[in-house]
Amino acid sequence: MSDVKGIERFVEKHQQLKTEISKVIVGQENVVNQILIAIFSGGHALLIGVPGLAKTLMINTISKALGLNFKRVQFTPDLMPSDILGSEILDAQKNFKFIKGPVFTNILLADEINRTPPKTQSALLEAMQEKAVTISGHHHKLSEPYFVLATQNPIEQEGTYPLPEAQLDRFMFAINLEYPSFEEEVEVVKSTTQTISHDIQALFEAQEIIDIQQLIRRMPVADNVIEYAVDLVSKTRPDNSRTNDFVKEFVDWGAGPRASQNLILAAKTHAATQGKFSPDIEDVKAVAYSVLKHRVIKNYKAEAEGYSIEEIIGKLL
Repeated sequence: MSDVKGIERFVEKHQQLKTEISKVIVGQENVVNQILIAIFSGGHALLIGVPGLAKTLMINTISKALGLNFKRVQFTPDLMPSDILGSEILDAQKNFKFIKGPVFTNILLADEINRTPPKTQSALLEAMQEKAVTISGHHHKLSEPYFVLATQNPIEQEGTYPLPEAQLDRFMFAINLEYPSFEEEVEVVKSTTQTISHDIQALFEAQEIIDIQQLIRRMPVADNVIEYAVDLVSKTRPDNSRTNDFVKEFVDWGAGPRASQNLILAAKTHAATQGKFSPDIEDVKAVAYSVLKHRVIKNYKAEAEGYSIEEIIGKLL
């Protein structure tokens, strides 16, 4: 199949996928779109939202529709790295045997990742970046495709361990999950207080998703689009000559080169979902907030004057 036919087929199956997910998930179309962009780009996502917004149900539904394995880990202060990665035990013959942890899956939901200490948070770093883990000197490859969706509760700060910038940078997207509208919440209550259940059809296979990820990487990108993405990221850095006075006044740290890479990859996937064969500047703008919001650190002056990260990024678009 040619790449052109591949994109056309992807658009059709992407629409079927969204229809399948909407059988269970009411509304939240923008959130679902961003999660799917992250998956088909080969990236990870950080989902920020209060409890009770069906984050687990959403990811479980998406994994079923994608035909992928799904596991969930509830992060707690006493969680150990071995609880995620797995450990070696002595079997009946007194031989060491490796028992795989929940990280060995296709989609891992790391629920409330900021509630566990840095030692356990960092256990995910190698898995996210290298798609492999090293335990007792042995290197274990993870199944592909591999996708981590971590959640954070924006309300509770007591007893939490904020993710360090190096780990935040591993997430392609930071996605805000908002409350549903009145009509959507009515529909949610109707559908969840009855005995009706929906069977989710698996529309993809693991290898098909890997092929789509490779297809998206092969998409050509014009130099001016790449230059726009790199310029946008450069302008988030207060010590850069290309930035404006607003950023110099209200930003402490800007985004690194991984943000530029993620902007282009996500823009390619966004373009592919729209049936385009190459991304343009509008596709970069469409994914800019989700790529940059967790990578730009505002200063105390911005906090005092009430500027949000979204407003700061908006000044650069």
